[in-house]
Amino acid sequence: MIQQGQALPAGTLSELTPDGMLNHDVSELFADKKVVLFAVPGAFTPTCSESHLPGFVIFADQLKAKGVDLIACVSVNDAFVMKAWGAAQNASELTMLADGDASFTKALGLDMDTAGFGGVRSQRYAMIVDNGVVTTLNVEAPKSFEVSTAEAILAAL
Repeated sequence: MIQQGQALPAGTLSELTPDGMLNHDVSELFADKKVVLFAVPGAFTPTCSESHLPGFVIFADQLKAKGVDLIACVSVNDAFVMKAWGAAQNASELTMLADGDASFTKALGLDMDTAGFGGVRSQRYAMIVDNGVVTTLNVEAPKSFEVSTAEAILAAL
């Protein structure tokens, strides 16, 4: 699993924009920026939709006031689902990123096999990334939602 002080692994994350599909190179997307990156096991799932994503929507202005350049949500879903979920959650201040094949999630070592739920998914986590290097990493214990909240990340900034 990735650790604090390590650079993010190479990878590509997708985003559906009004101009079409963008495939972001992770090293370019996170270069020269302070980024809050959080991951959820699945778009439109209960804790993710009722608490995790909404927290970052609510606290987006406060996070940006603390010097955050980009707030990104990633999930092992496709970019179409991530765009629809972001729209349904009024997440216009966030960048909704898809890791459709879980390759980035696996490279982080934060994947989990949920079997019949959806196969390989991401563990729930939030991190602060400064110029591509992880400075804070909060990974949730299974079935927990405490350390990856927007409030926890805000307190860490």
